[in-house]
Amino acid sequence: MKKVINIVEEPTADYQKAADDLLKKALLSSYTERFHTMARLMKLNMILKSAKITHKKID
Repeated sequence: MKKVINIVEEPTADYQKAADDLLKKALLSSYTERFHTMARLMKLNMILKSAKITHKKID
């Protein structure tokens, strides 16, 4: 009788490939798409700068 060990190996993440893929995707975008993305980020930055965070005491 053979003893079988069940081992599940998770695939390792390839962060360098993910970074390269994001860079390639960014380089394929047009100047208009880049402008709209930057405008969106600037608006979000203004919203987050003016946000007031309050803490409510939990009873």
